[in-house]
Amino acid sequence: MAYNIGIDLGGTNIAVGVVDEQGNILSQTSTPTLAARPFAELVKDMARCITEVLTQANLEEKDIESVGIGIPGVADQKLGKVIFCTNLGWHDIPLREELQKYFNKPVYIDNDATVAGLAESYAGISKGCQSSVFLTLGTGVGAGITINGKPWSGAHGVGSELGHMTLVVDGVPCTCGNDGCVERYCSATAIIRMARQACLGYPESLIMKLAGNDPDKIDARIVIDAAKAGDNTAVQVFNRFSKYLAITVNNITAFLDPEMIVLGGGVSKAGQFLLDNVRAQLPRYLMYKNLPSPKLELARLGNEAGIIGAAMLGR
Repeated sequence: MAYNIGIDLGGTNIAVGVVDEQGNILSQTSTPTLAARPFAELVKDMARCITEVLTQANLEEKDIESVGIGIPGVADQKLGKVIFCTNLGWHDIPLREELQKYFNKPVYIDNDATVAGLAESYAGISKGCQSSVFLTLGTGVGAGITINGKPWSGAHGVGSELGHMTLVVDGVPCTCGNDGCVERYCSATAIIRMARQACLGYPESLIMKLAGNDPDKIDARIVIDAAKAGDNTAVQVFNRFSKYLAITVNNITAFLDPEMIVLGGGVSKAGQFLLDNVRAQLPRYLMYKNLPSPKLELARLGNEAGIIGAAMLGR
């Protein structure tokens, strides 16, 4: 049996695991990223973690088929370079070349949301689908497109940056430099912004009570909990968020029509409450109302998706 190494490179931690052909993690470990360090030191830590998980799994380097790395940025697949990774301050980093100094194996690199989507397609909720789109709803909005079992990142590595499609013309400024991007309306950050604005007019809202009457302490979980409890202000905020997400799902359907759209990330922890709200709004926006549309489901793999999906890049 062939095994693959998956590395989930985040701004806070580097998670590394050995994954088998079925997408099961046999052993894993993690280490702090400490992103301010030179990139060579981070790669050295990756290599150390690979050695550690191989030892845990009673495997040797010869048992490993490839190493995959999910990064919070954009990679050049052909050259094995990180084009840019804002969280780490990386630009044109020869990641493949540096890691191969420690392990002479094929190294594959892709965006972290892309590999999470690949993981769900390989071993999660969208397993068996020929086409699927994964949306991670967190501080921002990431995405992964999987077609026929392979991640699709486009000709220049940015094919799945759905969080930066324009959703509202001249809308809320985005960190990317444009205005009105999807992630300004469909993220945890968006929920917080909309809730704080709403509470200016309704300071008696349950949102404020749960936040100790401190607007700075409002987070997405508080808003969702208040909406579940029936608080009118929170319900209006969450319905507005769900409307924007439903429009985004419709836009994805219109240009790609995948079998399934999967919701992951922190906001997806709202579970069935989130699904019910978005599903309820979808029919209003779907162009072909009498035709089947993509299934909308919640991700299953959680934090393990980064390791599993990165490992599957080599397959």
